[in-house]
Amino acid sequence: PYIRTVAGALASRQYSPRYITIDQLRKDPLRAGDLNKAELLVMIAGVTVPGKYLGGTPAPRTEIQQVGHMVRGPKKLIGGPIGFGYAGEGGQKAVRQVISGFDALLSGEPAVALDNYLDGNEPEGVLDYSRTDPWSITGSSIVAQHPDFPYVMCELETARGCSHGATGGCSFCTEPFYGMPRYRTITAVAGEVAALHAHGARHFRVGRQPDILAYGAGPGEYPAPEPEKIEALFSAIRTAAPDLRTLHIDNTNPQTIARHEDAAREALRAIIRHHTPGDVAAFGMETADPAVVRANNLKALPDEVFRAIGIVNEEGGKRRDNVPELLPGLNFVCGLAGETEKTYDLNELFLNRVLKAGLSVRRVNIRQVMPFEGTKAYTENMLGKHERRFRQFKEYVRNRIDLPMLQRVFPIGTVLRDVRIEVSAPLSFGRQPGSYPILVGIPLILAEQTVTDAVVVDWGMRSVTALPVPVRINELPASALKWLPGVGKKKVAAVIAKRPFKDLAAFQRIAGNSPVDSLLKF
Repeated sequence: PYIRTVAGALASRQYSPRYITIDQLRKDPLRAGDLNKAELLVMIAGVTVPGKYLGGTPAPRTEIQQVGHMVRGPKKLIGGPIGFGYAGEGGQKAVRQVISGFDALLSGEPAVALDNYLDGNEPEGVLDYSRTDPWSITGSSIVAQHPDFPYVMCELETARGCSHGATGGCSFCTEPFYGMPRYRTITAVAGEVAALHAHGARHFRVGRQPDILAYGAGPGEYPAPEPEKIEALFSAIRTAAPDLRTLHIDNTNPQTIARHEDAAREALRAIIRHHTPGDVAAFGMETADPAVVRANNLKALPDEVFRAIGIVNEEGGKRRDNVPELLPGLNFVCGLAGETEKTYDLNELFLNRVLKAGLSVRRVNIRQVMPFEGTKAYTENMLGKHERRFRQFKEYVRNRIDLPMLQRVFPIGTVLRDVRIEVSAPLSFGRQPGSYPILVGIPLILAEQTVTDAVVVDWGMRSVTALPVPVRINELPASALKWLPGVGKKKVAAVIAKRPFKDLAAFQRIAGNSPVDSLLKF
């Protein structure tokens, strides 16, 4: 949302904002010349959650400073999460430091700080929805300048702040910096969606809040969901964007679900009525060690998370368009205060419990804490104490948990709609639009931006192998044919020797039956 509100603040002052990503600048450094011609340069930088991303690589501090020093013409301002601090990766403290090459840091809310700066005041700003909501509409046209447009996921903010902050919040989290929750109105969210939709946006994620189920809820550390407000919000988004292709959520507090089961079920049903399938409710579990939960004031104990996983499976496990409606995702944060070698044993036991119970989770994210100044974890943590066990845990999950979960969620024969190719190679990679889309490897050279339906034929540790639908048996090269169930390396030569096949029966005489037979074309 920062990009759109900053663009809106500029447009409201008769600037004509242009947008470029750091990946575009890396690919074509000569575009720096365009930056030098600008009247004003605003860079949004930094992350609060470390990770690796297929869609883009956040700029490290050295690169940010290179941009600042390389551009000499305009005034240069920088804002975003970089204001909280910078760390090169998880497992390091995010240290506040001067970013050289820029004239000013937009402290706090970037768009408000920018507007204040342009009025001749200090470049500081506190979130004020009465100011940023109109800018989110005015700046919505900037979405068309994104290099992935129209396949860009538009993040929608519904709230800022965290009710758990009443007791200090989770030890590592920056959300309590914003205070108790402030909710955007449904009218404001719908107005932004309508503006984005008018400019061609079709993919949306209701992702900028710590707990979507708490939207509009009352006071208290763990307020009960108000399903009618969730229903009204998602219904309004659907009305504002009648042609949307993706509507997903993100963060969901498992404690809210476990503590308020009936209300949470109704709220989940409201989301499922209006969203698009393949959705993920991201649970900030962080650890399965009760001692670490207590030491870091985390949100939920392991049994509560387990119950929440079960409830989301019950409500969201039904398939539509071949994939589950809504599944939980689990986040683990390692290096927190109180962590011991036993913590990792408990994490593994918990995940095995989920697996053996027949429950599904869409993905398990594991990272090391990246504590920011001002959080309890900045001074109280176990960084660097269990590096070997951390690596073992990641490897265990990749080999023992991720693979069987992928097989459960995406069985052979699952058709994935609208996979967009992002990396063109002999093994091309693409993803569906979504909050946490599965990485799809297709053993064919497909041009970037190609959009195709694809059928799952095998699994990796964190990806699936798939073939374009329909599967053209008489045209596929051996490198792709060998992935078909029933063919493999042993029969691929025989299949090629017998081509062209006239019909399915002729093919089955060589390869036998398989779950993808209905998708074959001759």
